[in-house]
Amino acid sequence: MSPKYPYCRSTVTALFALCSAFAASAGAAEAEAVKVGLVAALSGNSALSGEAITRGLSIAIDEINARGGVLGGRKLVLVRRDDESNPAKGQLAARELIEKENVAVVFGGIDTPVSAALVNVMQELKRPYMGVWAAGTGITHNGKTPNYMFRVSAVDERVDMAMMQYARKNYGSKKPGAILVNNPWGESNQKGLEKAAAELTLPLSGVEKYGANDVDITPQLTRLKAAGADSLILVGNAAPAAQVMKSLERMGWTVPVVSHWGISGGRFNELAGPRYKDVQFMQTYSFFGKQNAVGVKVMAELKKRFPEIKSADDILAPVGVANSYDAMMLTALAIEAAGSTDGDKLREGFYKVPDYAGLIKTYRKPFKAGDNDALEATDYIWVQFDGKNAMPVVPVVR
Repeated sequence: MSPKYPYCRSTVTALFALCSAFAASAGAAEAEAVKVGLVAALSGNSALSGEAITRGLSIAIDEINARGGVLGGRKLVLVRRDDESNPAKGQLAARELIEKENVAVVFGGIDTPVSAALVNVMQELKRPYMGVWAAGTGITHNGKTPNYMFRVSAVDERVDMAMMQYARKNYGSKKPGAILVNNPWGESNQKGLEKAAAELTLPLSGVEKYGANDVDITPQLTRLKAAGADSLILVGNAAPAAQVMKSLERMGWTVPVVSHWGISGGRFNELAGPRYKDVQFMQTYSFFGKQNAVGVKVMAELKKRFPEIKSADDILAPVGVANSYDAMMLTALAIEAAGSTDGDKLREGFYKVPDYAGLIKTYRKPFKAGDNDALEATDYIWVQFDGKNAMPVVPVVR
């Protein structure tokens, strides 16, 4: 090197180091983790639902990461926030996950009021939402264009039709009565039940509402009894629905009860008194009965991670596990189809998800323009509590 340029060697070295740093930085950026968020009840009476959802998501995420992640090697990471079953807290949590954590998608929990409150948030921030429990029809059927709300879960309108059909077929009901929690979820189901009643020519004897904190629902139930209700359609989460059953016990009214699945997200069997066994309710999945290959795999992973789980008897809130597992798998496929975690591109990616053999079923084009719900009424099953377990009313064979 000519002494005329004494700094040339050190400059070249510095430039080489700088280029190496840029290359390393680019490589790190390519491998940057993809965060996914969860806004759910992680405390309170519905905490069991949040734990079940967390388990399903975590098992799916670890499986996806073990086979290389998404987008050429980027790992998935779950970031959780507790909404405490409060819509305002749910909105704040979703904003924090998107604006501070930069999550690609927000998964939602058990409460319809919380999920309904997120519709405008997701629309404003242009990030997809994936519901794995809350069934309010208006969550996904919200009139928004474009629609950022997706779901792998039950849909009230479809559940309401199924509950009315079940009451008529299994109990010979001719005048079912509705006893509904007095919140947006109850309102969603009232609309669905009234629509189902008209389509089935199966008139409702009456519709009564009860508060989430009410401890005596005897007056409402007495009015339904006087109106000639020969079955009850129950909608409520575990704790408030348990008060309905206690009130029935005090009345000595042994009317058949067909319920939405909210009772499976908490300690209904402990809170409801001796009548807890009398309720038959819908689910999207059961780990009892013969399992498909995915079911066998997920069951084995649950036993491995949680020593207290020895069999299907020990899996609490199984729909939370099942729905969230399939939803995470479908979301990973949507990310790959989009080739990006950009909110709008990912939203379009959900419509390009290929066929997927999942835990609940084999999904064939699960999301379509105008229908962002992956599960149909034909995917529902019926169960009742036996102790802490939700046992199929009819043995499930998958």
